[in-house]
Amino acid sequence: MPHLVYLSLGSNLGDREAHLHEAITRLGASGHIVSVSSLYETEPVEVTDQAWFLNCAVALKTAASPEELMAAILRIEQQMGRKRIQRKGPRIIDIDILLFDDAILDSPALTIPHPAMLGRRFVLQPLAEIAPEVRHPVRKRTIQELLDALPAGQTVRRYQNN
Repeated sequence: MPHLVYLSLGSNLGDREAHLHEAITRLGASGHIVSVSSLYETEPVEVTDQAWFLNCAVALKTAASPEELMAAILRIEQQMGRKRIQRKGPRIIDIDILLFDDAILDSPALTIPHPAMLGRRFVLQPLAEIAPEVRHPVRKRTIQELLDALPAGQTVRRYQNN
């Protein structure tokens, strides 16, 4: 039985848009891409002295377990040249599992739902575009409600490629 998974993708090095499209294509090998949000240009958080990111959200149907999907994601990041030099630092590609069906998983290797998603406009805004009525399995609120509850702050704007 396929699982419905929501992912967050981001890039702030090189051709950000091309990196996101390549990662989405590669994710297709792990299942069926159901939908992809618009691209959003987002202000970096935590480590702010770096280039702005392009972010998007992806809905994926997959037969993989959470652990199998995470292994596939890490392979994609590595194959695309991601180097984990600085925590929260610049990266060619970053792919996070946000939601995996209604699963709640907390292991040393993987936490679902993604623990930091609730405070990140750069995650919730693209996710609300493709899944506004999906409920967070712990908070029991919709993605749109979670987005609406965020305080003003981080700049997230729809990306217009010129």
